[in-house]
Amino acid sequence: MTESPPATTVLVADDHPLWLGALERDLVQAGLDVVATAADGPSTVRRARATRPDVLVLDLNLPGMRGDEVCRALGDLETRVLILSASGEQLDVLAAIKAGATGYLVKSASSKDIVAAVTATARGEAVFTPGLAGLVLGEFRRMAAGGAEAVATPQPAERPIPELTDRETEVLRLVATGMSYKEIAAELVLSHRTVQNHVQNTLGKLHLHNRVELVRFALARGLEDGPGGTDS
Repeated sequence: MTESPPATTVLVADDHPLWLGALERDLVQAGLDVVATAADGPSTVRRARATRPDVLVLDLNLPGMRGDEVCRALGDLETRVLILSASGEQLDVLAAIKAGATGYLVKSASSKDIVAAVTATARGEAVFTPGLAGLVLGEFRRMAAGGAEAVATPQPAERPIPELTDRETEVLRLVATGMSYKEIAAELVLSHRTVQNHVQNTLGKLHLHNRVELVRFALARGLEDGPGGTDS
């Protein structure tokens, strides 16, 4: 008799009691394990460190600490952060992603979409309200072109990233173009799970935490432009 995998653990942080209660109820009904809730920034940090959830669903405008400040304070944890905010402003979105959030949804999303986003975030996928993903990718391209927040010195041309296999490098290149895991799987004729495994292996080898950091890493090395000088 095989045991079912443990439920995804979630910490929900929001300073509106009614919204917090409704969101907690929706997540629990969907089979997720809400291990704690919090209503301000400092308590979010304390409870995240105490419970080490798989996913932190985080409001951006919390008393005591903003959401991006909470992200930075928890940067050493493996917990993935999904921002759920009333704001869809460009500056708020970019501040959160640069601070380490994996994805960003506005609160107008349906309960079904929010639950789906939490489960996708737990798998390491970057989830955004439609229109925001292009904004984030465009900003990372701009940063890479300008040299801002570049990651280390590019490796020799014959192998851009020595730590990675050719297949992992190929998957990383497609991640940098903004393709979803499903699209990458179709492009490379692989299963969705195989693509996920390649991404997780790449994260571990490069000591990165989420897909957003992978995109930043890849763009800093120009991988979205194709192999360009690697072995064919």
